[in-house]
Amino acid sequence: MDMRYDKQDLQQALRVLREGGVILYPTDTVWGIGCDATNAKAVERIYAIKKRVDSKAMLVLLDGAGKLQGYMEKVPDTAWMLLEASEGQKPMTIIYPKAKNLAHNLLADDSSVGIRITEEPFTRALCEQLRRPIVSTSANFSGDATAKHFGEINPELLKAVDYVCEYRREDTTLRQPSSIIKIDEQERITIIRE
Repeated sequence: MDMRYDKQDLQQALRVLREGGVILYPTDTVWGIGCDATNAKAVERIYAIKKRVDSKAMLVLLDGAGKLQGYMEKVPDTAWMLLEASEGQKPMTIIYPKAKNLAHNLLADDSSVGIRITEEPFTRALCEQLRRPIVSTSANFSGDATAKHFGEINPELLKAVDYVCEYRREDTTLRQPSSIIKIDEQERITIIRE
């Protein structure tokens, strides 16, 4: 993944995120729709764009494991072990109990939230410079198949967001969705998706 992103593209995406807008961007897995994960109005817009009920929680991206503590009551010890073991492996989303400091409508009914630490350079830079987590939900309407690359994204979706990133539009590499693991308050692990 030695593709270089354009700094202007990054700055435009950041401007939109800071203004409470919604972007369409490439992630470490599939193309995603994103916003500032602390902005409830922006999160609401993503649910509307995706035509999705807001009882389905969305995950967020962070640029480093050290920032996890700012968004949950306590990071389970099990999570630290999983994160360490998964370094350099397939992207992994962990659903953590008792989230905090995130938009209320982003969380599941039990106050849990899925967080993935991104290694991808563009999304990492977005999170670093925004200084907040970013929502990441697949770039498709609810019920539609997930787009495998930019060319498969529904044109109506492209029109619905405030900014479509330039980076990796030509990339047709097939990327897999992340594995999803849930950790409850008792630190029990449930594998949701391998």
